[in-house]
Amino acid sequence: MTRVLIIGGGVAGPATALALHKAGIDAGVFEAYPVGGDDVGAFLTIMNNGMDALAAVDAAEAVEAVSFPATTVEFLSGSGQVLGRQHIAGQIETRHDPRTMRRSALYRALTEQAHSRGIPVSHGKRLVDAVPEGDRIAAVFEDGSRAVGDVLVGADGIHSRVRTLIDPSAPPPRYTGLNVLYGYTDDTTLPLSPDAYRMIQGKRAFFGYTTSPDGETHWFARLPGPELSREEIAATGADGWRRRAAEFFIADAAPSRRIVEATWPEIIGGNAYDVPSTPRWHRGPMVLVGDAAHAASPAAGQGASMALEDSVVLAKCLRDLPRQAAFPAYERIRRERVERLVATSANDGQTQDSGDEVLAEQLNDRQQSRAWLYAHHIDWTEPIA
Repeated sequence: MTRVLIIGGGVAGPATALALHKAGIDAGVFEAYPVGGDDVGAFLTIMNNGMDALAAVDAAEAVEAVSFPATTVEFLSGSGQVLGRQHIAGQIETRHDPRTMRRSALYRALTEQAHSRGIPVSHGKRLVDAVPEGDRIAAVFEDGSRAVGDVLVGADGIHSRVRTLIDPSAPPPRYTGLNVLYGYTDDTTLPLSPDAYRMIQGKRAFFGYTTSPDGETHWFARLPGPELSREEIAATGADGWRRRAAEFFIADAAPSRRIVEATWPEIIGGNAYDVPSTPRWHRGPMVLVGDAAHAASPAAGQGASMALEDSVVLAKCLRDLPRQAAFPAYERIRRERVERLVATSANDGQTQDSGDEVLAEQLNDRQQSRAWLYAHHIDWTEPIA
């Protein structure tokens, strides 16, 4: 193997390139957007296990530099009653703590790491096809250009083009029944939450927030409702999202509505999807990583972390095995874990207000049962059999 083509420059793409570089395999990243991945206005948390995966490819410090810690989770009901407080990973020991950042900051950190290691990242390269070229594969881009490699990795997200090239009958993403919003406010008169996520199960919708060290509150909301078209999302705008979210929290005493109404001008909204199971992860020289293979709803906050794990495991498999054996080994190692996460996250997204005592028991039990998620460790030096 001499070259890997990675389609997608979001989280999984650059991370896969970094892992392959550490494995001694040449790779290049091809991103469809002119300046970076989509969804750049949102924020995310890299969980303990995701930071562990970054550490395996010597990128954890770069991500820590553009992020802040949020190690505790506090559960509240819509009435404002505190239902429980604990470390995000519960009682288990983990090698790393979670970090929160804007997606755009994560993209920049990973891309800069790629550049610093001599990995080329090309923008404005939207994949339209992949065709055999001798015993290699050629990626064909919308601008008419081509790139030739030995392996093509689909890291192109939930609406993956590579997934349909591998399997034209692959099931499309499933709408979860939720619109997800992200917003930011620097209003310090609000109840702040440094180094902690406050998760609020309101009477009609779910809300969560944390506060960065510089006093900016990052918040998200999951609002049940019909799937919106691209035109409807574009027409809603920040003011429309603000009004819609405020209506969902009008009956709650918790600070959700106050935080939403204090946010201006940046509110990002859209539909939440998942991909419960993709029958084929690979075909010939093509293989999927991250959301292209297994997208979870945002409820468990593990989408990016699972993509990072994929990247490291795939690189290890290609390092230690011939391609014909590497892809099945990668799928064998990863499929059960990620599909369990997708199902778990889908269930989390359906949590309803069921009274403070019942809700407290549900939320605390849920958090305590996640050791299999947070304590996961990838040993870079361990060979793949």
